[in-house]
Amino acid sequence: MTHYLRRQQARKWQSRRSRCNIGQILHINIPTPTGHLEGILKPEEESVAPEYAALVCHPHPLGGGTMHNKVVFKVAQTLQLLGMPTLRFNFRGVGHSTGTYDEGRGEMDDTRYALEFLSRRYPGLPVIIAGFSFGAWVGLRVAVADDRVQAMIGLGVPARMFDGNYLKDSHKPKLIIQGTNEQVPAPKSLVAVQGADHFFQGRLDEVQAIITTFVENIME
Repeated sequence: MTHYLRRQQARKWQSRRSRCNIGQILHINIPTPTGHLEGILKPEEESVAPEYAALVCHPHPLGGGTMHNKVVFKVAQTLQLLGMPTLRFNFRGVGHSTGTYDEGRGEMDDTRYALEFLSRRYPGLPVIIAGFSFGAWVGLRVAVADDRVQAMIGLGVPARMFDGNYLKDSHKPKLIIQGTNEQVPAPKSLVAVQGADHFFQGRLDEVQAIITTFVENIME
């Protein structure tokens, strides 16, 4: 992204922020068959009629990943400012969520429980699932199979996610954001952030601009 485009996007983003304040935030418990998942829901503003709701999944629990991760927070904030009610949550065994780590299997169920919570609160509203790292590996696999999910965003997607055909065979709008310092296959939906590492250190404003452009395009 050129310096001129960054300045233009920054002006546009500042204008959007002035129109859409981040107001009420709800700390919630998402029910599961064996307990609950801790979550944070940012509802839409009173004057906004949302076109999508959003669900954001965090990186690997065994690596310290939580819903408070910087990338997860930035993605959620971006989607909130685009007018979407946005839910981020802790997988089982993280924070105040009940249960224990389950190598991705149970975490896929957790994503489904969170999706069900969001869909019950916003019936009929299509959902965008976003995930970072392990959260992308888990969340996008749920996204391709559930008709309530109409678009997906993956950041720092693990290379093993490109081994099968489930992403390639899905015709839902998708955005994959990777740093060029990561060696992964390059699907058509990939947008590379030049010189960025897996955690997008110092590059989250660029990530924000990329997501904004993607979402605005699917909203047209």
